[in-house]
Amino acid sequence: MADPARARKMADRIKVIVAKRLERGLRDPRLGFVTITDVKVTGDLQHASVFYTVYGNAEERADSAAALKAATGMLRSEVGKNITARLTPSLEFIADAIPENAALIDDLLREARERDTEVGELARTAKYAGDEDPYVKPREYDEDDEDEDDEDEAPAAHAHTEDPAN
Repeated sequence: MADPARARKMADRIKVIVAKRLERGLRDPRLGFVTITDVKVTGDLQHASVFYTVYGNAEERADSAAALKAATGMLRSEVGKNITARLTPSLEFIADAIPENAALIDDLLREARERDTEVGELARTAKYAGDEDPYVKPREYDEDDEDEDDEDEAPAAHAHTEDPAN
């Protein structure tokens, strides 16, 4: 198993090589505006997953995927010429879901803002169901009240308790 730092360095190198080769163009007219977003290399340096995005609609993405699949052998040869490894890793092109995920997150954030606005409007116009402050507060005693309380507590202090065994 190779060093993870070496695998990351090789992945970065493969990303640059494939991106430059795609920038120069392929003879395949199906290839659209492709951006290489990331490359992951297995620990044994035998396989590289190349993640990409395509600008355009679903049909253009499908055409570009077919063009990349057809050009995999040529791109692997290009990688083999430009890296210093005993074996050239196999390449697999995987459509990256970054644009779709970003659009989904934008929709969720928009929906959350709309709900926050609705809740804010409801809170602004809300009325209390009962008292404005429903919590019981301690009673404030006057000096007269304290004397009355002392008289009420005296009999309770001398209450008779029965023994449950009797």
